[in-house]
This record gives sequence, C-alpha cells and structure tokens, in this order.
Amino acid sequence: MTTGSTADYIAVTRLQADYADTVSRRAWSEFHRIFAPDALVVVDTGVGEPLRLHGPDGVSGFISGAIERFEFFQFVPLNTVVETSVGGDPDAAEGRLYICELRQDRESGRWTNAFGVYHDQYRRADGRWRFVHRRYQSLARTTGRAEVFAFPHHLAPGSLAAAGD
Repeated sequence: MTTGSTADYIAVTRLQADYADTVSRRAWSEFHRIFAPDALVVVDTGVGEPLRLHGPDGVSGFISGAIERFEFFQFVPLNTVVETSVGGDPDAAEGRLYICELRQDRESGRWTNAFGVYHDQYRRADGRWRFVHRRYQSLARTTGRAEVFAFPHHLAPGSLAAAGD
C-alpha cells in the first residue's frame, strides 16, 4: 500500500466512522457533509422491495423516521474493507461496512439488534471523501427470535462494486 492509498484508506474509514457517529447522535443536518448531493442509497431490509433514497435529506429523513421509536440507538461498525483508486481513479473508492445496531424500543423497553452490510462507493471532491452510492442489506435481526437473511452474494470475487442498481 502506498502512502497516498494509506491516507485515502484512513480518510474513507474515517468517513464510515463519521456516519456511525452522526446516526448514533441523530445529527441529521450533518449528512450534507458526508453524502454527495446526488447520492443514492438503496435499502434492502429483507422484506418487500428495496427502498431508493436520494440525497442527504432523503437518507436522513428515512433513517430518522425508522429509529425515532428507539429510546436508545447505537450504530456500531464491526468490520470494513476498502479499495482505493478504483479503476485507476485516485478520487474513487469502494468498500463494504459490516454493522450492528443496538436498540431499545421506547414503548416496550425491549432490546433488539440488527446486523447488516453496506456496499459503498465513495468519491473525493474538493479534498473530501463522501458517499455517492450505498446499498444496505440486512443480514439478521432479533425481534424475540432471530431472523437471518441470505448473505448478499451479488459481488464478484475480488470486487467491491455495488451491483444490481
């Protein structure tokens, strides 16, 4: 790994951590600095058709509505893989981010967990990395008895590209 790619790797993993912190704090106005204005986020919860969210406001609006019922919500990154200089472009990167959500329902007090994976595309503009495309897929969640979903095998071996959108 070269010095430039090491710095880019660190910058992208900082972006992922910034996302986790922003969601955990429910700081929705901060999405404008971490998402490109035309970002697309596809959310596949394992139930129904995937949702397509556009731009920082579309993404934050969906997430804020989805987690408002939780008195406690913590977004926890578990592991990440990042590839920089995708296609020889020093301003393009791709990655996967495995996550867990720790949640307590405000009304019932019940604790639940959700596990998922993001397939991401990032772009550096004006010296700053931002999300330009994300595809989230649920892997499992607890709602009493755990539900486990099929692992997303839509990626070709060795590729971090988000496919199927």
